[in-house]
Amino acid sequence: MNEWLSVIILGIIEGITEFLPISSTGHLLLAGQFMPRRSELFVVVIQSGAVLAVIPLFWDRFHQFLFRWREPATRNYLAKILAAFFLTGVGGMVLKKAGLELPETVWPIAIALIAGGIAFLWIEAKLRGRALKGDVTWTMALAVGAAQLVAGAFPGTSRSGACILLLLLLGLNRPLATEFAFLVGIPTMLAAGGYEIIKALGQAGADAAPENWSLVGLGFASSAIVSFMAVKWLLRYIQTHTFIVFGWYRIALGLLVLLLALR
Repeated sequence: MNEWLSVIILGIIEGITEFLPISSTGHLLLAGQFMPRRSELFVVVIQSGAVLAVIPLFWDRFHQFLFRWREPATRNYLAKILAAFFLTGVGGMVLKKAGLELPETVWPIAIALIAGGIAFLWIEAKLRGRALKGDVTWTMALAVGAAQLVAGAFPGTSRSGACILLLLLLGLNRPLATEFAFLVGIPTMLAAGGYEIIKALGQAGADAAPENWSLVGLGFASSAIVSFMAVKWLLRYIQTHTFIVFGWYRIALGLLVLLLALR
């Protein structure tokens, strides 16, 4: 496959799956079966592109944080985001110190995909006909921090998926659950991405293979453009739909990963 085309495809996959609750890890794993392996720096950069691209979609919130931060409601909401981010950051460092690494086989990822899909179907069935809350509580904020740690420890879970699942289970309505999960995910993933970029650049020595920055830039751009469109679609979709379709999709993808593993 043409190298430029493979980079664009990877960017598209990352852009679609980074925030949708379907696991970017699972999709990139599938793509890796058919495409050349990319550097860790490349993967981190296209992930950062996907994250940066969605910020304009939440501009009302960012405007609120910047210009209405004196209002008690704004400060309370921002404090909950920062608390979830802090819990994720501290917990993430503990997991790294403990030697957490990505699994060498696809089985854990497939199982996480299927388990998450079943969880979405179960929770949506449980919530049917139930009135959901319109306020993020401190319990919900801390639960999001814990959910991001679970997703980091078990690839295939999906950070956004784990956060949304817990928020729904705690009674938050779908649009607010999605918004809060994404707002916490933005600083979390940008911080993780910045750390990995600095580390990768610091380790690049004379013996390291030179990075093709044109390809990195192309992957970044394609990921950013597609991520913006995907999240914009999702924010409209959940106004009138449940997450059931994502549950079934995750189960199907998990089974596909298992079939590939058994070849």
